[in-house]
Amino acid sequence: MNQVLAEDKRSSLGKGGVIGGKLNHFFSEYGILVALGVLFIALTILSPSFLTSSNMLNLFRQVSVNVILAIGMTFVILTKGIDLSVGSVLAFSGIVAASLATGANGNTVLAVLAGIGAGLVLGAINGVVVAKGKVAPFIVTLGMMAAARGFTFIYSDGRPISGLSKSFLNIASGAFLGIPIPVWIILLVFAIGSIVLYYTRFGRYVYAVGGNENATKTSGISVNKTLISVYCISGLLAGLAGVILTSRISGGLPQSGVSYELDAIAAVVIGGTSLAGGRGRLWGTLIGALIIGVLNNGLDLLGVSTYWQQVIKGSIIVIAVLVDRKRS
Repeated sequence: MNQVLAEDKRSSLGKGGVIGGKLNHFFSEYGILVALGVLFIALTILSPSFLTSSNMLNLFRQVSVNVILAIGMTFVILTKGIDLSVGSVLAFSGIVAASLATGANGNTVLAVLAGIGAGLVLGAINGVVVAKGKVAPFIVTLGMMAAARGFTFIYSDGRPISGLSKSFLNIASGAFLGIPIPVWIILLVFAIGSIVLYYTRFGRYVYAVGGNENATKTSGISVNKTLISVYCISGLLAGLAGVILTSRISGGLPQSGVSYELDAIAAVVIGGTSLAGGRGRLWGTLIGALIIGVLNNGLDLLGVSTYWQQVIKGSIIVIAVLVDRKRS
């Protein structure tokens, strides 16, 4: 009799363990989706104007900049790096684009290409110094953060650039099939980033470098080329984000992009990408950026001070890192 009871108890514990394991796996993989859903429900209850169509369109236009920055940041962090310069690179790219898009005769195509190109060049400089100079990414990108901001003020003489052409302004304000153009840009960048990261040899190299750089080098993979490439991607996407932001605010501001690197890093870490490198996913970054965007938008609607918003976002980053360490 006792033996039968003991077997029943073990069977019950075994089933409970399996269920518990499945729940742990579910929340480990999809917990951020649950968090986003809970945040949506809470803000809908707390603010009647949150779930309106006008606010949702505004939200997706606002979040587009951080999503694009965060996708580039994901590539960098997967290699165990960091890019603190994205906010300043965004500002410089936006000023360059604005200077070529002023007036009725402004060349929108040239302005967009110049803005993206400026970001790519600065990103490439970061990558070369990190890879060839063997300098810590934190130091390199911190220096670029200051230098790019200085270049921005020098280029614009410290003044905003306004009077942008209508076609350039349509980049952020326009829509296609009823969906804002920035959302289409997000989908395109996300699709290309996913293909590159998951279905190309380069994507496998990115994960390999972050997982074990020495072993990757021993296997014959060019670590330097991979590192330079990920910083180029981050710079290019920062340039694209700068173009979109400049279009959205209808002018080039030399002080734009301040602290944007904080939101980008927060989105990546919340999305489950490890700061230790070698592990992460772009869809998680997308959800993480949406969480940050929804949080910013909701707190603004609720009248929460921007100072407290910074405290909340900083706390979220620390909590996300702690969760990542526990999961690791």
